[in-house]
Amino acid sequence: MKTKKLRPFVMPVIYGIACAAIIMSLVLVDKTKNKSVMKEYNDYVYVNNSILTDNIPVSQEDIVIVKPYTSDKVEISKKFYDISSSDEEKENAIIYYNDTYIQNSGILYKSSEEFDVVAILDGTVIDVKKDEILGNVVEIKHSNNIISTYQGLSTVDVKKGELIKQGNCIGKSGSLNVGESLDNALLFEFIYNGKLVNPENYYDKKISEL
Repeated sequence: MKTKKLRPFVMPVIYGIACAAIIMSLVLVDKTKNKSVMKEYNDYVYVNNSILTDNIPVSQEDIVIVKPYTSDKVEISKKFYDISSSDEEKENAIIYYNDTYIQNSGILYKSSEEFDVVAILDGTVIDVKKDEILGNVVEIKHSNNIISTYQGLSTVDVKKGELIKQGNCIGKSGSLNVGESLDNALLFEFIYNGKLVNPENYYDKKISEL
């Protein structure tokens, strides 16, 4: 019996079918791997979903410095002692305490009633202490080399190491006896780049403007 030979056009067809089968199997394997990889990616949790949303975060540089109080009844009792001020302004910024003249290193605020003392910026509480003269004192470190100090508080609502947001209540105004006896007062200091500066020159300014 004679063996029939395959016609010349049959071999390429068989070869093509075989190649197609191999390619299909590779595609199926690749899809299976992709599903596995996609499952891994789907298991990730993005911080605040920032990658998945169109929300644009507000830059820290755009934050405006606020005053350490919100009450409209607060007024200045003693201004910051600025050496470049007039003689009259410097005289009014002197605190006389215990037979000693002291240059006011901050702003002494007073009010006819107790008021909330608030954080001027986001920050970390780096110190909470009680001073014999100044009462309760809270010190907060902020970004851009800024430190704010709140002195004379009657009560304190924060603790050392606590992260706080701008506008959070730190405590209540208290009694101070620095040249004059005040019942609802706050002595506030603003330190920028390691130097005490006049807080009134920094309120309502953006961090980027410093």
